[in-house]
Amino acid sequence: MSRYNAKATETKWQKVWTESQTFKTDTASDKPKYYVLEMFPYPSGRVHVGHVRNYTMGDVVARYRRAQGYEVLHPMGWDAFGMPAENAAMERKVHPADWTYDNIANMREQLKHIGLAIDWDREIATCDAAYYGKEQQIFIDFYNAGLVYRKESWVNWDPVDNTVLANEQVIDGKGWRSGAPVERRKLSQWFLKITDFADDLLEGLKGLERWPDKVRLMQENWIGRSEGLKFDFEIAQTNEKLPVYTTRPDTLFGASFCAIAADHPLAAKLAEDNAELKAFCEECRKTGTTEEAIEKADKKGYDTGLTVKHPCDPTWELPIYVANFVLMDYGTGAIFACPSGDQRDLDFARKYDLPVVPVVLPEGEDATSFEIGTEAYTGAGKMINSRFLDGMAADEAKAHMIDLAEKEGWGERTVNFRLRDWGVSRQRYWGTPIPFVHCDDCGVVPVPSDQLPVELPEDVSFDKPGNPLEHHPTWKHTDCPSCGRPARRETDTMDTFVDSSWYFLRFCTPDSDAPFDSDVVNEWLPVNQYIGGVEHAILHLLYARFFTRALKHVGRTNIEEPFEGLFTQGMVNHVTYKDSDDEWVFPELVRAREDGSLFRTDNGLEVTEGRVEKMSKSKKNVVDPDDIIDQYGADTARWFVLSDSPPERDLLWTEAGIEGAWRFAQRVYRLVMTPPSDFAAVGAAIPESLSDTALALRKATHKTIEGVTADIENLHFNKAVARLYEFANAVGGKCVGDGAPEALREALETLVLLVGPMMPHLAEELWQALGHKTLVSETPWPKAIKALTVDDTVKMAVQVNGKVRDTIEVAKDMAKEDVEALALGLENVKKYTDGNTIRKVIVVPGRIVNIVAN
Repeated sequence: MSRYNAKATETKWQKVWTESQTFKTDTASDKPKYYVLEMFPYPSGRVHVGHVRNYTMGDVVARYRRAQGYEVLHPMGWDAFGMPAENAAMERKVHPADWTYDNIANMREQLKHIGLAIDWDREIATCDAAYYGKEQQIFIDFYNAGLVYRKESWVNWDPVDNTVLANEQVIDGKGWRSGAPVERRKLSQWFLKITDFADDLLEGLKGLERWPDKVRLMQENWIGRSEGLKFDFEIAQTNEKLPVYTTRPDTLFGASFCAIAADHPLAAKLAEDNAELKAFCEECRKTGTTEEAIEKADKKGYDTGLTVKHPCDPTWELPIYVANFVLMDYGTGAIFACPSGDQRDLDFARKYDLPVVPVVLPEGEDATSFEIGTEAYTGAGKMINSRFLDGMAADEAKAHMIDLAEKEGWGERTVNFRLRDWGVSRQRYWGTPIPFVHCDDCGVVPVPSDQLPVELPEDVSFDKPGNPLEHHPTWKHTDCPSCGRPARRETDTMDTFVDSSWYFLRFCTPDSDAPFDSDVVNEWLPVNQYIGGVEHAILHLLYARFFTRALKHVGRTNIEEPFEGLFTQGMVNHVTYKDSDDEWVFPELVRAREDGSLFRTDNGLEVTEGRVEKMSKSKKNVVDPDDIIDQYGADTARWFVLSDSPPERDLLWTEAGIEGAWRFAQRVYRLVMTPPSDFAAVGAAIPESLSDTALALRKATHKTIEGVTADIENLHFNKAVARLYEFANAVGGKCVGDGAPEALREALETLVLLVGPMMPHLAEELWQALGHKTLVSETPWPKAIKALTVDDTVKMAVQVNGKVRDTIEVAKDMAKEDVEALALGLENVKKYTDGNTIRKVIVVPGRIVNIVAN
């Protein structure tokens, strides 16, 4: 018998699936609907092993649900706008569209080689005018509903990519793509009013039972609902009001200063005739606007010379500082600082020698000796040094202070959110043009629907820094849709996260003249199973939840939550290598000598093995999926990425692991291709009378069906793989006597069908070899016979004086006295009770026998 030829077999079945349109979705089908989707890729040019893992998981779900009788929607598209294409245009002197569409063509072929059960007729790319023109329609819908506005604001500016970034796109104070330290700039920007949905987005998290807890918590923290007190300080020198918002009014007696943002109106007023303060405010603007940037920045302040009166004691005055850790867009842009209870306040107070008064006493501490050192105390406790609040718990004191402020009229209970409106303006070319026109007479005017899409010009230059649309000689010049006079197009394009906030809706009707057919979307949404990286927990997933609600608000859907179930897969890791020149080395260039030392095959340099890290091009610890597929086949790669670790955890890619997967594929091939001579025919009925080995094989078959079904339902792919390894051993075991030929056929057919979602090409080949004319892809999922999954016997541990000495297998209904006799007759029991008196035998049915002897 020849070995399994993966390359020829996989090409053959991929052609069959394509020609028969096996995975084409029929939206008019009366079958129950199931929508499975993986986060669509950016067309970088090459598929990596992380893609293989991600899309294989979704593919298993899609094939499994199809076999269960669902009409499955499993599409693919491209998140095709963005900075990398524009950077490539500048570096390679090519057009972003050419670079993008070439990459899409390459990656499409690679994905097809993986054998994914995808309806390719629904393919979309966000850089197609047919897509982004519909996005422009949605944007204008939102504008007409009051969900889009334009204002001048301080923004995060990436000085390398020369564009604005949303707070969510600033990581550790740096641009998420460029890695450059972010600065603050004041620009006119377009915003989406995500804050209008803050409460609803927060409340909706409670119903997402099939989302990971960590993702829901991350979103909850990012939305950041807080209940606190809004009140006015009185500025002692001017009697003007300084509004502040605080979530900890219980700590008011620990206040030692007030701080305002560099962009606060008071700071601007004071800086008009104070050059030193003006320079300080400019310095503050070199820090980004995110919390991460604020946390990591060295805390700096400028004493304005003004003071405010404490609301509970007008004789007590606090100095006002302009501080670089206060943001204008959160709360009121002004705070009171309690250094004992906030680390930023404490760092600032220590630097400027300001009072630090502890006001919350941890349990077990002595109020007369408790002090704050280098760390603020943010935990629970009783109030101290707080006059009429002393002795109260912190939560009780907070409520008391808010009630007092409202009663006396100097403050009010207020709900605030950490979430800010979504700034979507980007000063780049390769993105969706914002469909508005600026007219000197009419102001800002939306482009009429019949003039959409507003398409990007093809003849652009990247020779100058900044936005190519702004530099284009003609594109931005147009006529006002309202009055017909000369006007200027908006040259900002949309944040690419807008593109990915509704693509899952477009997949339902990709050829619709509208953004999507609402009736069809209402039938298919929410997505039943969404799969992607946890790194999108806040950015993409929060934006998509907002977008879906906004679309319902403007009457385009009945859906609020886009994704019913979410699964976040782990990373793919690989060991790193460096040569004696301190250069990173690709794994395929590393070989071992007999003594275990490593060397490069291309130049002979010595190689040192480094840490296991996430696969990355920069460290060259990557494996090309094409190389793996050429050598082992797509099914082997699919099997390995599913088998080696729980799917939510990181996967370590090893040569031994992929070879093990290859050996299993060959083993399954041999099992099917070398049946015994009396192997039963297709459709042969299983006789009533079965030999012990035939009955044991049937039980193994149906237990495996039950187990693998449950594992796939719960996305425990590695457990399903482990069961199939074990089942293959059972199938390859001895099966003789009455019913053996029929039991073996049932077992082999079951093995092929259960392996099918994971190794679909091999399954199709073997299904045909077993005599079937249909496709595995169109065959119903096997159902377990319950009677064959229930054991008649049970294993019981046998203990002597509390230590397990042996096990026995007994009938489930065996009498206690018979179990006791069987246990006492075991050689190991006799060994450990020899010379002792049996005092007691305790039988716990179905579990344990405990023998007490001394």
